[in-house]
Amino acid sequence: MRFLIDNALSPLVADGLRLAGYDTVHVRDYEMQSASDVEILLRARDENRIIVSADTDFGSLLTLRTESKPSFILFRGSTTRRPERQIQVLLENLPALTEMLEKGCIAVLNQSRIRIRNLPIGD
Repeated sequence: MRFLIDNALSPLVADGLRLAGYDTVHVRDYEMQSASDVEILLRARDENRIIVSADTDFGSLLTLRTESKPSFILFRGSTTRRPERQIQVLLENLPALTEMLEKGCIAVLNQSRIRIRNLPIGD
């Protein structure tokens, strides 16, 4: 799996996923820290990357689209705001989410549960 970490998360999250063996970039690696959410979404789609963010706007954008990619992982809740904890939550849950992320989904992660919506939302 390939990931694009949004500016709403620390570059440390990208570093942690890279150390775990995942092909991961942070928007800062592309000098896209001031890019619009649409530009980031298109970059992720074109490179077959999964967006990881704490910004709910990506979910709204994906809801309006008829495409099944890119997948999106959203962090919710105050307990997952520390980069170390975000990395831990991702690494603990990616094995169970792999198939759905590869098909196209929105995965919402918080301390106590995971919610999944398949893309495109209208299907």
